[in-house]
Amino acid sequence: MEQFDVAIIGTGPAGLSAAVTLKLRGKNFLLFGEKNFSKKVNAAQEIKNYLGLPSISGAQLQGAFSEHLSQMEIAINEERIKMIFAMGNSFSLQGAAQKYEAKSVILATGVLAQKPLEGEENFLGRGVSYCATCDGIFFKGKTVAVAAFSAAEENEAIYLSQICGKIIYFPVYKNCGIDTAKFPNIEIVQEVPKKIEGEMKASKIFTEKNSYDVDGIFILRENISAGQLVPGLAMDGAHIKVDRAMRTNIAGCFACGDATGKPYQYMKAAGEGNVAALSAVDFLANEK
Repeated sequence: MEQFDVAIIGTGPAGLSAAVTLKLRGKNFLLFGEKNFSKKVNAAQEIKNYLGLPSISGAQLQGAFSEHLSQMEIAINEERIKMIFAMGNSFSLQGAAQKYEAKSVILATGVLAQKPLEGEENFLGRGVSYCATCDGIFFKGKTVAVAAFSAAEENEAIYLSQICGKIIYFPVYKNCGIDTAKFPNIEIVQEVPKKIEGEMKASKIFTEKNSYDVDGIFILRENISAGQLVPGLAMDGAHIKVDRAMRTNIAGCFACGDATGKPYQYMKAAGEGNVAALSAVDFLANEK
């Protein structure tokens, strides 16, 4: 497996700024995120506080970002990273389809807008998982619930159907596309999950209407909170704890942008992305 210098998670202003700096410093890195960049930026009607661009729409700013990356030949990997493990001298990143390895990581994940289900965090690692690829094998032949918050997660449910005995699939989005004739052990339930209960392990998921007995529960969202993405990462509420150099409590792991706290502004995010990248460069130099 190829080992990269840095893995950047997120393609908002913070992640893109970090990528540009690392490219200029000649580092071998991966940039994970959406090729359409930040939905938050794109939705902005007018931005007045981005230095040098006194009045620009979010869509125009996204276009400028795209042109910058194109000129610098920076590619984006759209595979969603499910978990990141600190392995001592490197980091192991588990994607939906494959694993990656990097000497350092920059988290530019933004702030998770969705609240966890009641009981979700209490049972994480005890019957609740965010990664079908990582943990599906532990539920071979069993009944699991899948709460999916976008159509992009349907492939994960189909993957689980090849391992598990039964999938109770809760699509928390419109127009579910799973063909149950092709995958008869997937039961689609058009209800919204609200709560998880159990004793030593999660064993029951509740909706606004019913409850379902299961052996495991997979919560599949477009974004995962940083504290759940990286086990052992120190958090301050919903934000990642960092110092002035954007260092977290885990050596080689840096964070920037909205993920580190307010103000949630593009200029602040881009500046922190630059700082995080420079700190990662220093970290790599010291490691050598």
